[in-house]
Amino acid sequence: MKITVIGSTGLIGSQLVVRLLEAGHEVVPASLTTGVDLLTGEGLDQALQGADTVVNVTNSPTFDEASSDFFRTTVGNLLAAGERAGVGHQVILSIVGVDQVPDLDYYRAKTLQEELLKQGPTAYSIVRATQFFEFMDAVMSWSSDEDTVRLPSTPVQPIAATDVVTALADVATAPPLNGTVGVAGPDVFSLDDLGRLTLWARDDDRPVVTDEQAGLFAAVEGDALLAGPGARLAATHYKEWLSTSR
Repeated sequence: MKITVIGSTGLIGSQLVVRLLEAGHEVVPASLTTGVDLLTGEGLDQALQGADTVVNVTNSPTFDEASSDFFRTTVGNLLAAGERAGVGHQVILSIVGVDQVPDLDYYRAKTLQEELLKQGPTAYSIVRATQFFEFMDAVMSWSSDEDTVRLPSTPVQPIAATDVVTALADVATAPPLNGTVGVAGPDVFSLDDLGRLTLWARDDDRPVVTDEQAGLFAAVEGDALLAGPGARLAATHYKEWLSTSR
């Protein structure tokens, strides 16, 4: 199978390229570094030539309201180029609970991305993942200083990037779902407790203060970020991952 990976230099895309190659597929890595620009459409026709499936794991460069314009333009360009090339399956990576957090600009933008894909001319699959283990340090940095880390008690179910890659590879090489599948880690934490666990593993003695107004995930209500019924649960536990990543 010939598969084009859009966003092939990122955390997920780079691993996905390797995983698909190891499985014996023909893979075309596509990113700005290979001359493919989703915003302008430059290089897309060449990158999609002969592709059976396209996996789009690109991210908006910003998380504000401008992200909606990014996804509106890039989805349009990719669907049009895919139709010209005869691509039979379009796959995107999205976020668990993305349509349940309307107060976040980026989540609204990702919801728009999903809707545009669904309305497009090509069979599709949407893989919704929970927050990545690898992003926890960044999450804490949004609401911390030298003395204290402030985090809300939002329930989360984080997943290792490598497990997201496995799910994407499985979906990309199977018939289109024309629907959505969720993937998540095996354990549920409150975000503030996850911060405490992370700091302990980093030998960082700063206290975590529970603050329901702190950071991006303060806008999340209830269990919106947890895997729902039918979600695929990965095997990697956060504590195990922390111990191997130290």
